[in-house]
Order: sequence, then C-alpha cells, then structure tokens
Amino acid sequence: MATEQATNRPKNIVVTGASRGIGIETVRFLATRGHYVLALSRNVEPIAALADEFGGLVKFQSVDLSDTSIDLEQIVSSHFRQVDALVNNAGSLINKPFVDTSIEEWKVMLDVNLIAAIRMVHACLPLMSRFGQILNISSMGGFQGSIKFPGLSAYSTTKGALGILTECLSEELIGHDIHVNALCLGAVQTEMLHEAFPGYRAPVNPEQMAAYIGDFILTYGRLFNGKILPVAINNPTT
Repeated sequence: MATEQATNRPKNIVVTGASRGIGIETVRFLATRGHYVLALSRNVEPIAALADEFGGLVKFQSVDLSDTSIDLEQIVSSHFRQVDALVNNAGSLINKPFVDTSIEEWKVMLDVNLIAAIRMVHACLPLMSRFGQILNISSMGGFQGSIKFPGLSAYSTTKGALGILTECLSEELIGHDIHVNALCLGAVQTEMLHEAFPGYRAPVNPEQMAAYIGDFILTYGRLFNGKILPVAINNPTT
C-alpha cells in the first residue's frame, strides 16, 4: 500500500457507477473542489462531458464491473499511482416480489451491489495511501431495523451484505490506517429510483446527496471507521 503524502494536496478518488445520478454528481462535486477523480461506468458519455469541463481532473474509463475477466487493478493503476479514496457507488435495483425474482436476477444484484465492490477494494488496496478511505454506498433498505418494503428482497439483502463487508474490512485494515464506512442512503430522486418506482418523488436530489458524500470523503470520514450510517430524512428504502 502507498504511503501518505501531504494532506493538503489534491486527492485521487475512484468513483464507480459514475455516469448518472449520485455518481456523476459526486464526480462533479469533487472535481469542482480541485480533486482528481477516476470515474468508472459502463456508459461514459456523460462523464466525457465532465472531463471536457474539468480538464485533467476527471479521468474516466468504460468498464463493466460485473465482468470478472477485467483486471480492475490494472485499470486503476493506469490512471493513478496512488488512491486516497474509493467510493463504491455502483448499484442495481430490482422491484419485484420475491416469488417472481429469478435466481439470475439475484445473481445480478449480488454481482453489481456486492461482488463489484469487493473487486474494487481488491483493485485499490495495493495503491491506497495511509489514511485512505473506502466508502460503500448502501441503502436504508439494507439497514438493520429499518422499515422494509415488498419487492426489494434482492436489493435490500445485497445492500445489507455490503454493510457487513464494511464492518469486517474496517477491522482487517486498522493496521494500515485505512477507514472503511458505509452510508445507507434514503430515497434520492435518481433515474434508478424512477425506473423502479415510477411516479414516486424523493425528498432529496442527487446534487444534495453527492455533496454529503463528497464532504464525508474530504472531511468527516476520518472521524469514523467501521460504521454503517443511515442518511435519510424519513424511512425510505433506497
């Protein structure tokens, strides 16, 4: 793992699921503040527009995180010699009753919401600086004790597993001074939410949530480790 450099230097931050919604707004927030961001997503057209706006601050690459044949460490290292933070934001949402959800759909949820995050951690750890951060974006649907809703068994289960991964990783990485936390987000008015719940209006927009995530990475994340933190106005699920 890399060593810590000057704390006031621009950070190198990797963000997955970066082509829309919370992901692309998080990239924008961080780049606006002068930090370097590697944005990963299958669709990079919207990110390319940001790269034009911010010049060398925004780097991007098209990648399918569910494709296990792809060498993610090689991709990250081709852009950054050192990683200061990883934001595991990529996610997929299916709204379907449990009895109608196929095993293949369960596998998609596991691949995108959990295995992709695991693979990204593997890819970034060899490059991660001392006092680096891993931030997993989970959901209130995966937060123990929160209200659960029909149709989200696969989504909520995989997001809950992401929380357990967070707690386990935080213990394993204490000796490296790397903090691992998860934010369990309430409903945010994203394209993914609209696709799963047409007509529903969330109380928070992507820009607001991205600002919270960006501030957490840049400022508050050093105060937490191994924490599963709910970020919700009420009791939404996603």
